[in-house]
Amino acid sequence: MNTSKNPIRVRFAPSPTGYLHVGGARTALYNYLFAKANGGTFYLRVEDTDRKRFNEDALRDLFRDLRWLGLDWDEGAEQGGELGPYYQSERLNIYAEEVKRLLEDDKAYHCFCSEERLAEVRAAQEKSGQAVTGYDRHCRNISLSEAQQRLENGEKSVVRLKVPLDGTTVFHDQIRGEIVYQNTVLDDLVILKRDKFPTYHLASVVDDYYMQTSHVMRGDEWISSTPKHVLLYDALGWEAPIFCHLPVILAAGGGKLSKRHGAASVGDFRDLGYLPETLVNFLALLGWNPGDEREVMSKEELIECFSIDRISPTSAAFDEKKLLWMNGQHIRLSDDSLLLEKLKEDLPEIVPEESLEGVSNAKLLHIVQVLKSRINFLNDLAPMAAYFFVAPQEYDEKAAKRAFREGSLEVSELIINALEELDSFETEVVEGAFKKVCETHNRKLGQLVHPIRVAVSGTGVGPGLFELLSLVGQKEVIARIKKAQPLMQ
Repeated sequence: MNTSKNPIRVRFAPSPTGYLHVGGARTALYNYLFAKANGGTFYLRVEDTDRKRFNEDALRDLFRDLRWLGLDWDEGAEQGGELGPYYQSERLNIYAEEVKRLLEDDKAYHCFCSEERLAEVRAAQEKSGQAVTGYDRHCRNISLSEAQQRLENGEKSVVRLKVPLDGTTVFHDQIRGEIVYQNTVLDDLVILKRDKFPTYHLASVVDDYYMQTSHVMRGDEWISSTPKHVLLYDALGWEAPIFCHLPVILAAGGGKLSKRHGAASVGDFRDLGYLPETLVNFLALLGWNPGDEREVMSKEELIECFSIDRISPTSAAFDEKKLLWMNGQHIRLSDDSLLLEKLKEDLPEIVPEESLEGVSNAKLLHIVQVLKSRINFLNDLAPMAAYFFVAPQEYDEKAAKRAFREGSLEVSELIINALEELDSFETEVVEGAFKKVCETHNRKLGQLVHPIRVAVSGTGVGPGLFELLSLVGQKEVIARIKKAQPLMQ
């Protein structure tokens, strides 16, 4: 639902200092879904004014991960647009002009206090038990002319916003309702640093205004910064956007989700074999719901029903078991051609080249189709398909113990004899041969299936046995059964 009278324009504005965390990915996703659901614009702004922590590799990975998720931005970094530049480091002249205006309007002032003095002030505040703002407004009444003279004399300063000394700052959060802050607990925040680079607070507000941002949708760790931003909008004479602070994502056992809980970045999940459709679906449901019982949803379905009023203010737990289940569901819904390409890409790494010679696309596609319902990760496909090309070198211990029990050797001979007589090795023909052995020799199908499956594949689980045998081929199946016979009873 759009509660703004302005056209929808939302942004994802990361600082490229490290990997794209799933929390950041969800923020980007919610902005993307909201824009698409309302015919709006989703843009990407790079907040790179912290030059000491700026990481070129992190920026490249950020672009890659967003595109992998399918969150293509309409304008912004690498894309262009009429409201750029979209890198904050290229907008310093814009920030400087707004700081100059605030100084001239007596809404801001130069502060010459050293880091040592600020530390002493903070320590004194902590000792006295009063509100710890970190600054006592020592330079607040220095006139602009005096400040300019001191700057000409070689002194260095930061620029601070003049925060009201009393009263309250109130803003409405679209998810949490009205939020009130007492101005007495707010610092005269720094808006321009000594190196003439803006702080996050100033740059974010100025850019959101000039880039015509209608809604600021971000993590709830920014709630405490929002009154500062509201005061900046007021001082600059601008209307603030609509604020929406998203619930935090917690690890399954509680606490902040991080690398120590396993995967925490988009790249981690991609490398593990998750589909981008899975991660998009899963992250969308971490703090939002479609209003019905649906869980497995496409990006198009998410766009169709996404609205801010269904975002919960309460934290959401990251359940990797649910994510794994969801990945299996999306794999089953995925196009066979995608899985075929993945199989062709990975097989040469685990199967000898000579074993793949002459293998047709049709056979590979058939293997994809029989395994598709059994894999939870894309990376499972090739290892699970390996026994279609290479005989097992060892057998699952538990499966072999159950299958190669008394009578299994005799059963294997009966099956070998039946299979050797076949002129065709199609699935239905192979199945018919097994059923004929059961009828002729008074055997139950399970007595035949289990030892033959383990002998041919090395494991006790897998796709339908008759389809498996047909794909492996008549000559190879018989050879594998004979190879396993010394282990049978």
